[in-house]
Amino acid sequence: MTTLADGAQARTAPPALFAITVFTSAALVFLVQPMVAKLVLPLLGGSPSVWNTSMAFFQLALLAGYFYAHLLQRIPSVRGQAIAHIAALLVAAVALPLRVNELVGPPSSDHPNLWLLAVLTLSIGAPFAILSATAPLVQAWHARTIGAAEGKEPYVLYAASNLGSLIALLAYPIVVEPLTSLAEQRYGWSAGYGLFVLIIGALALAVMRVRSAAVVRVEATAPAPSWARRAGWVALAAIPSSLMLGVTTHITTDVASAPFLWVAPLALYLVTFIIAFQERPAIPPALTLTLQAAAAAACVALLPFKATNLPLQLFVHLAAFFLTALMCHQRLVAHRPDPAHLTEFYLCLSLGGVVGGAFNAFVAPVIFNDVWEYPIVLALSCLARPWGDLNRIPRWSWAMLIVGVGAAIATPIAVTFAGGRMTTESVVGAFDQSELFDMGMKTLLVLAMLAAFMVRRHALLFFAVLAVLTYAAEAAADRTDTRQSWRSFFGVLKLSQTYVPSIGQVKMLAHGTTLHGAQAQDPRYRCRPMVYYTPNTPIGQVFVAKQKASPALRIGAVGLGTGSVAGYVRATDHLSFYEIDPLVVRIASDPVNFSYTTLCAKSLVDYVIGDARLTVAKEPPGSFDILLIDAFSSDAVPAHLLTVEAVRGYLTKLKPDGILILHLSNRNLDLMHPAQAVARAAGGWSLAQNYVAPEQDPDGTWESSEDAVIIAKNKAALDAFMASGKWRWGDPFKAKPWTDDYTNLAGSLYAHLKSRWTWLP
Repeated sequence: MTTLADGAQARTAPPALFAITVFTSAALVFLVQPMVAKLVLPLLGGSPSVWNTSMAFFQLALLAGYFYAHLLQRIPSVRGQAIAHIAALLVAAVALPLRVNELVGPPSSDHPNLWLLAVLTLSIGAPFAILSATAPLVQAWHARTIGAAEGKEPYVLYAASNLGSLIALLAYPIVVEPLTSLAEQRYGWSAGYGLFVLIIGALALAVMRVRSAAVVRVEATAPAPSWARRAGWVALAAIPSSLMLGVTTHITTDVASAPFLWVAPLALYLVTFIIAFQERPAIPPALTLTLQAAAAAACVALLPFKATNLPLQLFVHLAAFFLTALMCHQRLVAHRPDPAHLTEFYLCLSLGGVVGGAFNAFVAPVIFNDVWEYPIVLALSCLARPWGDLNRIPRWSWAMLIVGVGAAIATPIAVTFAGGRMTTESVVGAFDQSELFDMGMKTLLVLAMLAAFMVRRHALLFFAVLAVLTYAAEAAADRTDTRQSWRSFFGVLKLSQTYVPSIGQVKMLAHGTTLHGAQAQDPRYRCRPMVYYTPNTPIGQVFVAKQKASPALRIGAVGLGTGSVAGYVRATDHLSFYEIDPLVVRIASDPVNFSYTTLCAKSLVDYVIGDARLTVAKEPPGSFDILLIDAFSSDAVPAHLLTVEAVRGYLTKLKPDGILILHLSNRNLDLMHPAQAVARAAGGWSLAQNYVAPEQDPDGTWESSEDAVIIAKNKAALDAFMASGKWRWGDPFKAKPWTDDYTNLAGSLYAHLKSRWTWLP
């Protein structure tokens, strides 16, 4: 710690300059995170894992910055520290202007994590790490000047730092992204970095002007923290970090991987720091514990029910994350050390962030075949609650524990022994057996939730109920016969089987929560394209029409799925699949799983691995009769495949009468209007169709409803489709066309909600 020398004048640097410095550095640090992630997102297919890996990298860089700030304290004078820090900032500026460094080479589909980490290290690693060191370093300067003169703790600057982070983070999707191009963002951030160097230079001069006799450094009187206490700091920081990535993955899996969805959990994460480090928290710790118990129990029970109302899902998951993170951060504040150990405290916080982020980004995809890390960490977080005295737990708490665990255990047992026997015969009023069974299962889950809440004052009991409830909810929600599950950087793939009365057994492949194709197992129907690809659907209509018009077709398909369109391939045709995930190719080309590409296709089918935007661009102009872009129905929409520049590139690869098909079916986004606007802006002609599958399935095709837009270089190529009466001319004026510099996924989400809820303005 520091004290004033006897008779020294209390001369210090301006307090506002400290706040401005940490505010500016924090704003730059958090503004660049979604910016850089958006720069690299198109290179890796728009996968949600891009953000998780990027966040893990930024947390690691933050740890490096905090460690650098901790080491800098070995320099005895503030003057020496200031000179060293400004020199480091100037050296790191060599990486600017901000850009994706190309020294690593093209993206790798085999090792995307390693490629992304290398690119981020070269592109932004040094500036980010040095910038992130500013907050603890400036707080240490504050402690040695203002703190010594006036006895004020420097922790208040941590709230100012997080406020700057929050404002920058919210500004990106609301102001920066919609109003500026990526090029403007890159150069603007680089200019901001230069401005920050001037600001911290001014602070350094002010600090160095404090007379050396005024402040004397003495040995800290407070004892060093124990290793157990340090481990507690790391654990309490790791839980919110892991949950932030877990909830982000859950949200982006069902909508899209985009900055406006990345920002929400990260912004809430920062708000918890701001509240926790306030002298008088806006949410007292006791209230936090009560609300967190209710939110965690509801979240665990709701998590597997992915078809539930999207706004409800968002609210419950974000509320549970926010309150859990706040609980952990308030516990951290309660155990903070003397300011003499400030940089060590922040180093442990940063290490915890790295541990949590690395677990989600690098460890969980290897050890889990599904996204289990989210519910597991959410349940484990409850062990951070007060444990209470286990010897004084009232009897009614033990009774509620038995009730909660019993109700939770009864759920999977009931599903196992009764779920498959349910019929659709009406047994009580308008309810059939299956509906009554579902109501019973949900009643048991609600009972377990209430029991968990009642024992919230005892962390161990609360954790026990939540752990069993997690498994029970999963069993109640997942009624499909899942045979196998795989996980890669690009998502979770599940092979399941179901029975369709008119067809028999059907194998299905799902990516996350979206069906990506199916194949009948009966030899009579095995080679019939199903779901989105039957001859009656818009995709099937194009294939049937083009095959009638031409004896040989050159076909390209972006997005493999089960390879269903290979069922259309004749002996004279040639089909190429463009797929970013090698795992999908291994699954779809294995006859044990699906046989469209190996047994049903009558001629050559080949595969091109990599992001389709890059791989299709390498094809010769005028190559394709049909080019199918079938990547938008997945859970995470790769928006970079639906921009004016992308579609303009696709059109150059078509033959004069070639057809570009955009499959735009999506559960949460309206992509039809942006696609039609893009078609016009790219110089093409477009037709649109919203196909509604019949309720009955007499011919054994098992169809699905489908939204699609087809685009051609010239109007004549679309005449036959328009004449069929099934298509309508595109309306390009209901949305602004997306470009590489402008996408509006938030607007598409709102438009979809508006179409469902007529009361929205």
